[in-house]
Amino acid sequence: MGTYIDIEKKTGGSFAAYLAEPTRGSGPGLVLLQEIFGINDYMRDMADRFADEGYVVVVPDLFWRSEPRVELGYDDAGFTRGLRLRDELDLDLAIDDIGDTIVALRSRDNQAGGVGAIGFCLGGLLAYLSAVRLPVDCAVSYYGVGVHEHLEEAAELTVPTLFHLAGLDEYCPEPARKAIRAAFDGDDRVRCYDYPGVDHAFATHGRDTFEPLSAGMAFSRTLEVVRQAIGPRYDLSALWDQHIYHEFDTRDVTATMATMVDEPYVNHIPTLTGGVGQRDLARFYAHHFVHKNPSDTKSIPISRTIGADRIVEEQLFCFTHDSEIDWMLPGVAPTGRYIEVPLIAIVTFRGDKLYNEHIYWDQASVLVQIGLLDPVGLPIAGAEQARKLLDKTLPSNTMMASWAESEGKPIA
Repeated sequence: MGTYIDIEKKTGGSFAAYLAEPTRGSGPGLVLLQEIFGINDYMRDMADRFADEGYVVVVPDLFWRSEPRVELGYDDAGFTRGLRLRDELDLDLAIDDIGDTIVALRSRDNQAGGVGAIGFCLGGLLAYLSAVRLPVDCAVSYYGVGVHEHLEEAAELTVPTLFHLAGLDEYCPEPARKAIRAAFDGDDRVRCYDYPGVDHAFATHGRDTFEPLSAGMAFSRTLEVVRQAIGPRYDLSALWDQHIYHEFDTRDVTATMATMVDEPYVNHIPTLTGGVGQRDLARFYAHHFVHKNPSDTKSIPISRTIGADRIVEEQLFCFTHDSEIDWMLPGVAPTGRYIEVPLIAIVTFRGDKLYNEHIYWDQASVLVQIGLLDPVGLPIAGAEQARKLLDKTLPSNTMMASWAESEGKPIA
C-alpha cells in the first residue's frame, strides 16, 4: 500500500524512504527505523500496519551511503551483509538522516500532530538516540542493540519512551538490560517491558525467533505509548457499541461488516464457530448468527475495560432457547428454557475498525440450564453463575466439601 519517496538533505542530495499513509484523512507521523536488513518486506509490512492504525509512516533508507535501497533476507548471506552494513554506518550521520526524515514528514499535508520514532534491533538503538537528540514526541525501542553503550545521554530524554527487552537476547544480554532499567528507574516517562523466554527479534515475522504472542503484546503496548503521546485517539467504546447495535438490534449484516476491517475474524471459543475473512464471516453472520438469535436476546453489561487497541467486555447474556442457535448450541433442538450465562468478549481494533473478536462463555453452564448436562457430582453450575455475578452476597465455596472443615482453623 506504500510507495518510495525521496528525502532531501539539508546539506544537499537525497536518499530514499518508504512511505505508508492512512487510507482516510490525516494522522500523526511515525519514523520507522530498520533492522540491519534494510527496508525489506518486514519493514514495509510494519509501515503498512501502522498506517492502518492511522499514522503517516516513513521508513528512511539508512544504508544509502553504502548500498542504496538494499533489501536483505534472514539467511546467512543476509545476516553477514547486514552486519557489514551496520559496521559501515556512522551513527551520527544516521541520526542526521533521521532528522531530515522528520522535517520531510512534518512537511506533508496529511501529517497532523506529533511525530514518534519506532525502531527494531539497530533501529531500536536509533529510536532511543532520536529521542535524546531529535525533536520527536515519543520513542519505542524493540530489543535495541547498543543502547546500554549510550546511557550517558539518558539525562537528555524528556519524551515518553518504551523499551521492549527480550529475555534470551544475546545481543542485548541481561547486564545490558539491567543497565537500561537502572538508568531510567523512577522516570515515569520511561517503560521497560521484559519478555521472558523469547529471543532477539521476537516481533519480526519471517525470522525463526518470531513469537506471535509476545509480538502481539508488544504491539499493543507500543500503541498505548504512541497514542497517549501523539494520537490518534479513537472512541473504541462507541465503535464496539455500533457493531453490536447492528448485530442484535438492526440485524443488518452489511452494516455489521462495515464496522470491520477487510480481513476480520471472529472466534466463539467454546463452539469453534465464527469466520475468517470478509466472505466467510459475512456468510456466518447472515446465515448462522445475526438472524439466529432468539427475539428476546439481551445482554446486561457488567464491565468494560478499554485499552489502546482492544476492549474487554463482561456481560450477562440472556435468551429463551426457542430456536436453534447455530453459534452457541449448534445442532441442539429448541428446549424453550430461559438461559442466563456470563460472557466475555475480547475485541481487537485496527484503527477505527474491528479486527477480531474472541468470545468466551461457560458452555457447561448453558448445557446445565437447557437440561443436557446433569450437574450432580460435577464442579459446574447453571443459572447460579449469573445470580452470583449479579449478587456478591450469595454464598461462595458451596461446591467445596472441605470449606466447612477450615472453619476456625488458624490462618498462617
